Amino acid sequence: MTGGELLEGKIIRAVAGFFYVRSADGTVYQCKAKGTFRREGIRPLAGDNVSFEVTHEGDREGNIEEIHQRKNELIRPPVVNIDQVLLVFACASPAVNHHLLGRFLVMMRQKDLSVVLCFNKKDLSEDAAEELSADYAGSGCALHAVSVQTGEGIEALAAQLKGRTSVLAGPSGVGKSSLINALCEEAVMETGDVSWKTGHGKNTTRHSELFALSEEYAGDVPSYLCDTPGFMSLKTENIEPRDLHAYIAEFAPYEERCRFDNCTHLTEPDCAVKEALAAGEIAGIRYEDYKLLYEELKGERPVYVKKAKK
Repeated sequence: MTGGELLEGKIIRAVAGFFYVRSADGTVYQCKAKGTFRREGIRPLAGDNVSFEVTHEGDREGNIEEIHQRKNELIRPPVVNIDQVLLVFACASPAVNHHLLGRFLVMMRQKDLSVVLCFNKKDLSEDAAEELSADYAGSGCALHAVSVQTGEGIEALAAQLKGRTSVLAGPSGVGKSSLINALCEEAVMETGDVSWKTGHGKNTTRHSELFALSEEYAGDVPSYLCDTPGFMSLKTENIEPRDLHAYIAEFAPYEERCRFDNCTHLTEPDCAVKEALAAGEIAGIRYEDYKLLYEELKGERPVYVKKAKK
């Protein structure tokens, strides 16, 4: 088919002025965008739902004619129409940077995006997987401890992704590319090893790209996993220190019992959050991360996070 009739699809990759659009039947077309988009200041982005015209069926080429209304947009990285974030850390190698994880959870609550928190490499430390799951049980996230190496937990994680567009985030070296390869049969992602010098991974992602979940996990339900470069470089913005507590899910069940309505849960007397902390109902690591981020937001002094032991 060429000319006239428009097809519906989703932009799965945008590189050097070309937009790769996946149609409803799974065919990917290399498309250009109409000049009117540029004149109107509209930039097609990965995740956009579009209407496009096929200009050459044999070469799988086309033109994007319409960009449908977006339900949300992330600026850094540029990706749209996200249903949830799949945040991946490793149980071991590299060890979890709790402050980075905590900062990210605050940012996502600020953006009103739900988070699926995945701890990969469970095969390296069952104890760490259990401890991490306990520490973040009250975080408001769906929790999954998995091992790409053994396949444990992958099916349950895939069920959480089915029917959604999930943007993948996490530091390098935690197995994000391997996870995509395990979940998306059409993906052949380059995987980066963990450097023996730094204990961190090598970033192998260079642009945002959406991969369709394999038929084994998604059936015929459109489901996408979006890999993005530089997601973890995002900074917390426009949060006043006194408002930070509202973004910590663990505090919510106790705050009404604090003596003061504007309790920061730091130095005030009769603080129900600190009482819950003392009783073990709030994980200590989550409260410590809250205090560090509070100090950062106040700008009283730079915060140096002690490197986690391996």
